Amino acid sequence: MKDYVLFSDATLDLPGDVVEQLEIQVIPMTVNQDGTEFAHYPDCREMPLDTFYANLKNGSLPVTSQITPAMYEELFTPWLKEGKDILYICFSSGLSGTYQSSVVAAQMLMDRYPERKIVSIDSLSASVGEGLLVYLAGQKYQEGMALDDLARWVNENRMKVEHWFTVEDLFHLNRGGRLSAVSAVVGTALKIKPVLSVDEEGRLFVAAKQRGQKKAWDHMIGRLKEQAIDPRTQTVIVGHANCPESAEKLKEMLLEQGLVKDVLISQIGPVIGTHVGSGMLALVFMGRSRLHD
Repeated sequence: MKDYVLFSDATLDLPGDVVEQLEIQVIPMTVNQDGTEFAHYPDCREMPLDTFYANLKNGSLPVTSQITPAMYEELFTPWLKEGKDILYICFSSGLSGTYQSSVVAAQMLMDRYPERKIVSIDSLSASVGEGLLVYLAGQKYQEGMALDDLARWVNENRMKVEHWFTVEDLFHLNRGGRLSAVSAVVGTALKIKPVLSVDEEGRLFVAAKQRGQKKAWDHMIGRLKEQAIDPRTQTVIVGHANCPESAEKLKEMLLEQGLVKDVLISQIGPVIGTHVGSGMLALVFMGRSRLHD
């Protein structure tokens, strides 16, 4: 029996069956869409993704809320009372204050339960990038790796998670303050397909601007060829925001070229979907280092 619990949050955008199989406890996150507030879980129990994206297409402008210290206290406490320690892999501090809230809650709870340990790690990743880190950590958790060893592994490997993704336009990222207005205007005016990534501080940036979908996808695949660690041994993740055909096509391209061992397709949930909009397509993999041009 494991003596600790592996936690993450709803921005990891992994399929519900994968989360369940790896025994990952996922903290829900709140979205308010047109006055309807709901908590997002991996199984989408409170709002189906089809409904969320249909509303988005019809002009909805949802807003998201970060996890509060009180929410951490509520969800961590039952496990601490059972005598379990906690390892929590959190959404990037470069995009949210959630990590700082978790640190505050962890210290408060460890003061209350001094015999227990809570380790909160800033993934410096987002969406399926965070998901890939948690997916690999979850496999090691299943294999019985001790908490301190797994925490060390996560810290040593989080900068190897490579995020490459495209969006239909930059409106939603600009509206949420994730990109500058200048970047958003340029992208929209030129009718280009921006390719975005995540830097060493866990923040988004426009890495390239390609004319047309095919060139954008080729750029993403090119990054995998250049930077992935032994890609033919990797299961990579393709994430999509309401564009399953594109995700299947990208998966097909990767497998037909023999570039990777396997591809896990995952849908982008409403927390990230609020900020990227419908049509976002992502490719994430383990690379040599995120510290590159």
